[in-house]
Amino acid sequence: MTLSAEFQQRLRDIDPAVFRVVAGAAAWASLNGEPKTTPAAFVLIEEEQSGENTRMTGPVLQRCEADVAVIFVTRNVSDGTGAAAADDIETLKSAVRDALIGFEPTSVSNADVVEHISSNLLKAKNGHVWQRELFGVGYYLVEKS
Repeated sequence: MTLSAEFQQRLRDIDPAVFRVVAGAAAWASLNGEPKTTPAAFVLIEEEQSGENTRMTGPVLQRCEADVAVIFVTRNVSDGTGAAAADDIETLKSAVRDALIGFEPTSVSNADVVEHISSNLLKAKNGHVWQRELFGVGYYLVEKS
């Protein structure tokens, strides 16, 4: 399992379910406009930065910091102002944060717990609201001997 897949599974495991679709970078890249089904969540590894090798001899050991974005979109046209969709986003933000903050991934070596970094409203248009939650997790890259 990959880091992205672990994040996706955590979102699928929210009970009661808050997303009708949870997908990764490929689905995000192929999206043309709004998703057909909402609420939808997309998990992307936005950036990974590795430090220098910490060992003078032996296999390489590097600390890596990953920024994992959860981009979600919901649609609610029950009012003309978009306030209903904005309220839905707040509920989704809370559910996503509860599912991910403090989670310790097992797909990477010696991972730290997941921390929240930032939150951004990406777009609000035609009853759809797009939100990006950015999470960070540190782990180690170890040379295979």
